[in-house]
Amino acid sequence: MSVRSALATPLAADAYTMSSGRLGAVVAALLGLAGVAVGALALARLAGRVTFGPGPGGAVAALAAGLAAMAIGGLVVATSDGGLGTGNGLGGAVVALVVGLAATALGGLVLARSRRTG
Repeated sequence: MSVRSALATPLAADAYTMSSGRLGAVVAALLGLAGVAVGALALARLAGRVTFGPGPGGAVAALAAGLAAMAIGGLVVATSDGGLGTGNGLGGAVVALVVGLAATALGGLVLARSRRTG
């Protein structure tokens, strides 16, 4: 194996190595999960099941967290070198895209319902 071919093939990351792709995917997924949680609480508040502070703050926070999760996840997907299982964070980024989409949908649903009832 020559040096040129060794440099051209992407190497899979070790199982315990925290690469920048993995870190970005984890941050995006956690941000999306937080958005889903805040959106679910805002939806429960709107339905009258949970009572806490006034205003559409939960819906806006869920929208912002979902959009940020999708942006970071999309960036990691676009810049990952290898496929799934190579340690570049591609799998986590796809999960972050899905969870971010769910958080955005929940935030939009709460905003739409709050404008209809208000």
